[in-house]
Amino acid sequence: MRIALILEYDGSTYCGWQSQLSGGSVQDAVEAALSKIACNDIRVVTAGRTDSGVHATYQVLHFDTQAQRPMNAWVRGVNALLPTSIAVRWASQTSDDFHARYCATERCYLYLLSNHAVRPGLCHGKVGWFHQPLDLERMRVAAHMLLGEHDFSAFRAAECQAKSPVRNLTKLEITRQGDLVIFELRANAFLHHMVRNIVGCLIYVGKGKYPPQWIKELLAGRERRQAAPTFSAAGLYLAGVTYDAKWKFPAFVEPPLALLLPRIGEIA
Repeated sequence: MRIALILEYDGSTYCGWQSQLSGGSVQDAVEAALSKIACNDIRVVTAGRTDSGVHATYQVLHFDTQAQRPMNAWVRGVNALLPTSIAVRWASQTSDDFHARYCATERCYLYLLSNHAVRPGLCHGKVGWFHQPLDLERMRVAAHMLLGEHDFSAFRAAECQAKSPVRNLTKLEITRQGDLVIFELRANAFLHHMVRNIVGCLIYVGKGKYPPQWIKELLAGRERRQAAPTFSAAGLYLAGVTYDAKWKFPAFVEPPLALLLPRIGEIA
């Protein structure tokens, strides 16, 4: 039988989602806990791999098992065996045709950026940080140029293993709450470091280093070395994965920022 799970995790102390020879990944911890409940080795398939330091509020995975367990065992039972920084939020038996990665139609990421002259302490590891003032209107003009289907080679990590650099970015919204700048990005899929590279380039526009039109030039040039450096992983959250209604996944709702951060707003 095939089981689907929804996870959340604080990625600050992990080397990323995917198992590494040296250990220390989110996948390692999840598979170890699932295997104890199933009483045999479990291997999982996920909707997307997050990098070292990246968080998730709605990560989806599936696994196959012959173990007959109540659904509650795959939630509360697994959580009892997981580190406190990882939690299963939902579990359900699903069809053998379901695939966490290939059945997904859209992914949503949030990037939280502290835009204050002084670096954050209480929110360390939970937000990115940029110390200079940012012009959000310029950034929004630039962001609009990224919407739609494009070759995102200029925003792709050199080690990206995707067969094609073409992605369809359906939403890129930038808002501010006090000192916190929130980027929301949705696409059919993302390239390795794509969100962090986009955020880095938009910050270059926001601080006045380049005009908004520079983003269109980057898209056309398809040269990663012409773009801004990859921005910090600390503020990045996998916030949702969308599936066809037939799979009966609960709708993902962006969590209140107060649940992600201990303090939001300007410091007087």
